[in-house]
Amino acid sequence: MHIFSLFIFSLLLAAASEALVQDFCVADLSLPAGPAGYPCKKPASVTENDFFYHGLATPGSINKRVGAGVASALDAQFPALNGLGISILRLDLAVGGLVPLHSHPAATELVVVIEGTITLGFISSNDNKVYIKTLNKWDIFVVPQGLLHFAINAGKTPALAFASFSSQNPGIQTTPVALFKNNFPTELVAKTTFLDVEQVKKLKALLGGTN
Repeated sequence: MHIFSLFIFSLLLAAASEALVQDFCVADLSLPAGPAGYPCKKPASVTENDFFYHGLATPGSINKRVGAGVASALDAQFPALNGLGISILRLDLAVGGLVPLHSHPAATELVVVIEGTITLGFISSNDNKVYIKTLNKWDIFVVPQGLLHFAINAGKTPALAFASFSSQNPGIQTTPVALFKNNFPTELVAKTTFLDVEQVKKLKALLGGTN
């Protein structure tokens, strides 16, 4: 038992030592990302500019269909975030704009409203209970990791919010896109969603799906 305990302690110590080997791992975007993120830039080529990003000062292009624009600071845009388990994005919502139901498989999301009024909600995976809250300036709302959620501009003026994530690359799957913007056979979509075939065809035509 004593030998086993010593073995476990040595593994923990080794893991802790490994975690302290380097302070950061600025992404080398010239190389492909793997499951753990991007390979690191050579330390000699890292400068203070790698830890600076100005990309959220400008709104993302507004998608006219949904009235929403996103400017992201994930590891692919801000390489210093690589391996740090954090990221942020800017969300601009036009009047009547929305972010359709979607999920982030790899991260919890924390939203703070800067301007306007936004209604946010998520669906629990335990009992399908829906939690919805209308937020005003400086209100904060958290969406647990992996849960379906949405955002709607509930006011009469444009809205601005920032969303931070517990991952440098939270991932995203948007429900309407996953169902209707691909070659998922229409008949199977209809059967698995309880929609009628004509409605599925209409949504595929709207979003660019086939088959």
